[in-house]
Order: sequence, then C-alpha cells, then structure tokens
Amino acid sequence: MGENSFKIVMYPWFAMGHLTTFLHISNKFAEKAHQIFFILPTRTQSKLHQFNLHPDLIKFIPITVPQVEGLPDGIETTADIPFPMYSLLRHAMDLTEPAIEALLRELKPHFIFFDFTHWLPALARRLGIKSVHYCTISPASVAYLFRDEPAADAFMEPPPGFPPSAIILYKHEARGVDTINNIKEFGSAMKFVQRVLTAGQFLPEPPTSTLDEKWAKWLDQFKPKSVIFCSFGSEARLEKDQFQELILGFELTGFPFLAALKPPIGAETVDEALPEGFRERSAERGIVDGGWVQQQLILSHPSVGCFVTHCGWGSLSEAMVNECQLVLLPHVGDQPINARLMGGDLRVGVEVEKGGEDGLFTREGVMNAIRLVMEDESEIGREVRAKHAEWRKFLLREGLENSYFDDFVHKLQRLLEH
Repeated sequence: MGENSFKIVMYPWFAMGHLTTFLHISNKFAEKAHQIFFILPTRTQSKLHQFNLHPDLIKFIPITVPQVEGLPDGIETTADIPFPMYSLLRHAMDLTEPAIEALLRELKPHFIFFDFTHWLPALARRLGIKSVHYCTISPASVAYLFRDEPAADAFMEPPPGFPPSAIILYKHEARGVDTINNIKEFGSAMKFVQRVLTAGQFLPEPPTSTLDEKWAKWLDQFKPKSVIFCSFGSEARLEKDQFQELILGFELTGFPFLAALKPPIGAETVDEALPEGFRERSAERGIVDGGWVQQQLILSHPSVGCFVTHCGWGSLSEAMVNECQLVLLPHVGDQPINARLMGGDLRVGVEVEKGGEDGLFTREGVMNAIRLVMEDESEIGREVRAKHAEWRKFLLREGLENSYFDDFVHKLQRLLEH
C-alpha cells in the first residue's frame, strides 16, 4: 500500500442489491490503489466474483450467518427468504458483532463502510476506526421515506422542505411505507425506521465475465432493440394473479421477451404459476426463468430494447448507462419514489398504471407502457428516449465520476487527520 492509501472494510446488508453496490464503490477505491476487505456470506461469493475487477486489492472475507430461531438453516441473503423474515436476517447480522470486532482488531482498517448494522459506529469508535454510512438508495428516497410519522396518510405527501417534484405516494404505497418503517425489530423494541438507514452510488462498470452462452444465443436471434427484458431483483415476489398479468402483458405486446422472476407467493417454481397454455404460445419468442441471471450483461446486449424494472436504485443505475428504455413497475420501500423520480422529474421512463387504492395492475397496462417506450410513432416514447440518451451521455461523460470520487477520497483523508 502507498503512503496515502486507505485500508477499508465493507460490511453491507445481506441483499444482492446492497452487496453489488458496495462492490461497485470498492472497485472505484481499488482503482486508486486502496485496499478493501469485503465481508459477505460464504456461499454468496460465487455470485460476486465477476464484479470484482481488482481481486489483488479487494479481498472477500466470508462470514457464516448466525442461527436465529425462525430463520431456516443455510439462509444467507434476502433472496433466500420472504419479506416477513427480513427482520430475522437483520438480527442475525446483529449477532455478528463479536466476530466483526475481532476482525477489525486484526485488520486495523482506516474505515469501515456499513448500512443496516446500526451498532457499527460505536464499535468502530472504541477501536479508533472511522465508520462511514454508505447508502444504497437515492437521496430523494431517504428524504421522503425515513421519517417517524404517526399515520400512513402522512406519507402521501412529501415532508416539509422537500423540493418541488412529481414525487407523491398513492394510498397503497403509503400504507406499505408505514408498515415497513414501524416493523418492530426481532428481539428488540427498536423500529426499522430507527436503524441507521440508507444515498447515492457509483455507476457499475462492466463485469469481468461474459454473458452465459444460453442467453447470448437466445438474444442473438432477435433484431436490435426488439427484446423486452424484465427483472425484479433478488427480493420482489408477486402474488400469483399479478405475476400472470405481468407475463400476459408481455405476450400481448407482440415483442420477444425474457423475464427473470422469482416464483410468485405460494408457488415453488415459475412453471407451476404460468397461465394455461402460456408456455406453448410463447415458446418461440418468450422465456420466463426463475433463476439468477447476469442482469448487467443482458441490459447491454444489442437486442434488448426495453427494461421492465421494479425500480431498485441499483437496477436503475445499470439501466441508465445502457440504451434500453425503462418501464417502471415499483413494489415497496424506495421503489415508488424512484419510479416517480425517473418517470416524472427526469422523464426517462414510463410507469405502469396501477390502482391507487389496491396497487394492482393489468396486462393491458403492462402492454401499453411497453408499447409507449418501444414503438417509433409514440410521442411519449420519443421524449423518454431522447431524455434517456441525454442522461446517459451526461453520466458517462469522461472524468465526471472521477471528479466527485476524488473529492470524496479527499474528504475521507481529512477525516483521518482530525
């Protein structure tokens, strides 16, 4: 390590979107010759190796997820469990505090980056280590969502001082935010909103691997910008009726499609949840797959013209630096805020229409949103394609990211001097 190089420990929440985002910033640090020790669940390493662009400087530190009553054996990330069990996984991470303390005493890093482990700042302070709360969601979401409100209706409007914006929440979304914020953490009187919580991230760079031959061969058979790609991340699971409305909407568009979706709630596999006759009707031009796919590489494939996304901030960042158009279908948490930001304020995508009270969408709504962004004669489509192209050019402008990252590193250096 150089004289001005940092030694940094990363300890993100055990969700794939958080793990990959922390690895993106780790790559930026490694580009500048800083050393990274990246803590992650043991078996999750295999999914992240392709994103580690500097294995000589970024060392994965595997950790076993402690057993917690009610949490099935072998669980490592939120991709393995339904939403009601997330609190158990957070508690399991809290139980790693002694192991993390031992690791920090051994490594003696300058900094530790974290998000959900609220106990880390006090631990780091005792050891003379600077802690950095690195957020993986947008500043707009942090400002709008993380407030201790007495009633769900309060979340339908922005907080005092929020800048003029198209961002609002519908009633079903406000109820969801209220429920999440006020969940009591397992084994504690603390509410979720009282944890140290999650803004901003660095743009993803191309992974070191190539697209699996299976998907490359399938995508290669279609003309440029003609394929719909849908992925809802490692966590989102739809009700069966909404799962079917979604894929029937893809079928109605007439475009080829690749949907990487977890089985809907109550189903063990994707196949058992498919509408009758769907697999036969779509065999030539449509795939619904329940496994993990290389989203970043699929988004950059020339055949992909539209990305139907759950609006996780990491997925949106990957899409914004590619040429595929955005169809926004948010679910929970910060996702509705991100959808309004992208579809309303920035005008780079079209949101699927939902019922304001129940939050349900139809196959026709899915089809209409996709056609708006895909068809050449659509005026709205022309607008979002132009806006997306402008933002993509700005985000990829040479030297832009390095300029603010260098400033960030300078500020970290100043923290060490005080």
